[in-house]
Amino acid sequence: MTVGPRPAARALPIAEPFRIRRAALRLIRADARAFAAVIALNALAAGAGLVGPWLLGRIIDEVGAGGGVAVVDRLALAILAFALAQLLLVRCAGYVGHRFGERTLARIREEFTDRALALPTAVVERAGTGDLLTRGTTDVAAVGTTLRDAGPEVLIAAVQALFILGAVFALDPLLGACGVLGLLGIWFAARWYLRRALTAYLAEGAANSALAEQLAATAAGARTVEALGLQQLRIAACQEAIERCRGTRARTLFLRSVLFPAVDISYVIPVAGVLLVGGVLHGHGTVGLGAVVASALYLRQLSQPLDTILQRLEQLQSSSASFARVEGLALAPQAPPFASPVPADDRIDVAGVRYAYDAGSDVLHGVDLTILPGERLVIVGPSGAGKTTLGRLLAGMDAPHTGSVTVGQVPVAGLDPDQLRRHVVLVTQEHHVFLGTVRDNLRIASADATDAELRTALAAVGADRADELPDGLDTDLGHGAHRPDGARAQQLALARVVLADPHTLILDEATALLDPRTARHTERALAAVLEGRTVVAVAHRLQTAHDADRVAVMEDGRITELGTHDDLVAAGGAYAALWRSWHGERPPAI
Repeated sequence: MTVGPRPAARALPIAEPFRIRRAALRLIRADARAFAAVIALNALAAGAGLVGPWLLGRIIDEVGAGGGVAVVDRLALAILAFALAQLLLVRCAGYVGHRFGERTLARIREEFTDRALALPTAVVERAGTGDLLTRGTTDVAAVGTTLRDAGPEVLIAAVQALFILGAVFALDPLLGACGVLGLLGIWFAARWYLRRALTAYLAEGAANSALAEQLAATAAGARTVEALGLQQLRIAACQEAIERCRGTRARTLFLRSVLFPAVDISYVIPVAGVLLVGGVLHGHGTVGLGAVVASALYLRQLSQPLDTILQRLEQLQSSSASFARVEGLALAPQAPPFASPVPADDRIDVAGVRYAYDAGSDVLHGVDLTILPGERLVIVGPSGAGKTTLGRLLAGMDAPHTGSVTVGQVPVAGLDPDQLRRHVVLVTQEHHVFLGTVRDNLRIASADATDAELRTALAAVGADRADELPDGLDTDLGHGAHRPDGARAQQLALARVVLADPHTLILDEATALLDPRTARHTERALAAVLEGRTVVAVAHRLQTAHDADRVAVMEDGRITELGTHDDLVAAGGAYAALWRSWHGERPPAI
């Protein structure tokens, strides 16, 4: 198995704050009536909650003025009635808010899925599966939790806090000013926190993505790691990612450990200030005792909504960072939205191609190649010679920096996805089995395929024993069900290619996971099915080259030999040396 140069990891974009605000407004407008209902119900609930302390102050004033038991009973019943009304309104507001949150979350998930599916393959590969996977799972789930729980709670708490402060000012402006001044400590603590939180949580999200990428790569390549003795290197890489993740989480924990104690202390200050100032004013006869008590109760009551806001502030910052990562997918390069020109024929031309990964040194150096329709071309060469890179360019996954790669005089990389799939399909040694049945996995390539066509495709790649599975084509695949080994999974991927029926098929060591006998049978069967179609194979088994129409030998990013198997063996060059080494059962370094 060869290991050629791979694209350097490049993180997907993150949305700027103004884009996050714009996206949030767009989501609110999509369900504006429900959002307005949430606001109205919260306002009514907050208003009902203000009546209790005011009535309690009335009771104190009535008792002080010599009022009887009947007056106190009526006011107490009114307090109970408004408390029940507040309870019902809060529950209704929560219910409407949760429904709004779930519908909005559904829209976010649908947008994310559409954007992810629209990403060019090269963008996904450069970003790494860990980043995209973390955004689609952890980040979307964090946004959903905020919309469902934290969002409605913070909205209710904010309305309540505004109404409570307004009530204190209505009772006495001076007492209201004392209360606001006492809350300045919370304002300074929150401001300090907010200046640092978003950056810290974005760093934590990036560290989580990097850790997921390392773990996924290690798990997927476990056999290769073991075979090459790379265990310590992979353990070190994973430990480094874990340490970075731990450091970013420690940073966010430090921010919370400063915020919450400062807030707890700040709750006591406004209540104490109002009682002291109110006592002085009452002693001078400028304010009633009931107003002082009601103001103190209001400010004490203020701690509940402020607690909710501040306790959720950490989650809001975390979810804002998650939303920035989710919404950032819209900024990633997308596939062209327009229909590309239709290629004139199936001929592929490579002219003067040079290519480098991420502005590094060139991997390909002036490659020229013409692949005729129906030709079977095999590309061989040492590791790092540029075989896989050339295969990516032929499949349209990347565009050359200079020169051109065209099919029917149309740049392959410029074809829209539908056109590209009809003309060129790349199959690598990497494969994926989707959750579902064997039939579901195959019909990804052809939704209308009959069972007979599915069995024919399986037989074409040497997997003609589908009926021996527990439920035949209805056998469930994936976690908790039948799990095919690497060879069977690769045959399943090749069967999907047969069903897709492209005119050009690029095999980048597509049978590397099969044992030699199965690989030989599969390659012959696949070649028979694709009779008359163009096949380009990046091969490490030279028997494949023996059967090809032409063989291209790559060394140091250049095609150094090109011809038939017999001609190249007779020429006595690099290919002849590889062939003699392979034929002598000494595996060549390719």
